[in-house]
Amino acid sequence: MSSISIIGLGNVARALAARALAGGNAVEIIGRNPAKAKELAAALGGAAVGAVGAAPAGDIVVLALPYAGAAAVVSEYGDALQDKVIIDVTNPVTPDFKGFVIPDGSSGAQEIAKAAPAGAHVVKAFNTLFSHVLAVGPAEGRQLDVFIAGDDAQAKARVSAFVESLGLRPWDTGDLFMARALENVGLLELGLMNHSVKHPNFSLGIALLG
Repeated sequence: MSSISIIGLGNVARALAARALAGGNAVEIIGRNPAKAKELAAALGGAAVGAVGAAPAGDIVVLALPYAGAAAVVSEYGDALQDKVIIDVTNPVTPDFKGFVIPDGSSGAQEIAKAAPAGAHVVKAFNTLFSHVLAVGPAEGRQLDVFIAGDDAQAKARVSAFVESLGLRPWDTGDLFMARALENVGLLELGLMNHSVKHPNFSLGIALLG
């Protein structure tokens, strides 16, 4: 099992922490509001609370916070993230859901990687799952699929093992440049939610034929 530090106190952080604990992982909750971090950890049961500014205890650090603050948080931690695997779950979309707030040809994960120390490894994952879908988990006997992208094979293997511990199914999509494609999938899901499905109770996945 893995040692996980989750930075953030929102719905994604709660869903990931709950599934991680259920999967036998050690979980640390980190948030700028210590009282809320303690409240979340107590509600989950079994999670530790990390001090803001201290080095994350986990070998895997999950950025479960809005994209707008993710790179800044990584910069603040600096060398404390050396040798860590950093999971970026963000979708850097504009408020109107019509585009991205990142430079053309890049991705949120690649921008976050620029802020990380050289020895850290950024892996894109979980950005195509709505938080409440992640919290519920597999439905009707079908595993939820988690698409990942990253430049380091060992880091992706560690993230894949973590994903499997949650009862989910990892799919390696390639190097970190593929994060742009995964963020487009996140945008696609928002379009489906707003224009045809009309609700967020769905997920996209792989069906193998034959």
